[in-house]
Amino acid sequence: PELIFTEPIDIDVGLTLEMAERMASNIGLEEGTDSHKKAVMLITNLYGMFLGCDCTQLEVNPVAETPDGDVVVCDAKVNFDDNAEFRQKSIFERRDFSQEDPREVEASKYDLNYIGLDGNIGCMVNGAGLAMSTMDIIQLKGGSPANFLDVGGGANEKQVQKAFELLNSDEKVLAILVNIFGGIMRCDVIANGIINAAQEIGITKPLVVRLQGTNVEEAKKLIEGCGFRMILAEDLEDAAEKAVGVAGIVKQAKEIKVGLKFEGLGL
Repeated sequence: PELIFTEPIDIDVGLTLEMAERMASNIGLEEGTDSHKKAVMLITNLYGMFLGCDCTQLEVNPVAETPDGDVVVCDAKVNFDDNAEFRQKSIFERRDFSQEDPREVEASKYDLNYIGLDGNIGCMVNGAGLAMSTMDIIQLKGGSPANFLDVGGGANEKQVQKAFELLNSDEKVLAILVNIFGGIMRCDVIANGIINAAQEIGITKPLVVRLQGTNVEEAKKLIEGCGFRMILAEDLEDAAEKAVGVAGIVKQAKEIKVGLKFEGLGL
């Protein structure tokens, strides 16, 4: 711990020369040497880049001192603020989509927050906090989430439909859990999005739906009258238990090569 140095920077003042010199000394360079001066310049330039390029992360590791006194950045990890694309066009034009998860790329086109994981239960949730708690309770019930997918509080039916299509097309996903708490997000919008997706691509995987909040009764009526069978749950714990249970059934069926026809269950 004593070898980890933190230098708080006042955003209104910025990085001062004194701070940069202290940071150069902290990484083991002797003050007054060419290497120290070059490190100070590097640190100053990094801070300028962080602000000027709208970075959310700028990590250089390792930084090396060469025998002739140069200070070289050997590797770096840089992330940029998506909201700043309009003023960082030259940077975003260099984006290489082939190096990214195609599911995350597709989700970003519809302003969906998607992160692929290694489990087999696909999750569609509104709100990052609810998404995290949904993944936690799935694991608590013995399952494993296949993704983090937050449709947000203002998603429209098209976004919901696309989110459902992403989950349904993922080969690793054995069951889908939709967990929506309707505050800003209306439950009937979610229901219509799911139904539209089901009508276009069909429901090929068990679908567990837990809806609470704004227009929840209208949403349940839409689901009940849509012609597609879904497993409805009263609360998050019930939903997680059902999702983990049906995912386990599908997994066992695949292992012994037995076909399943899912018809769903009502409340």
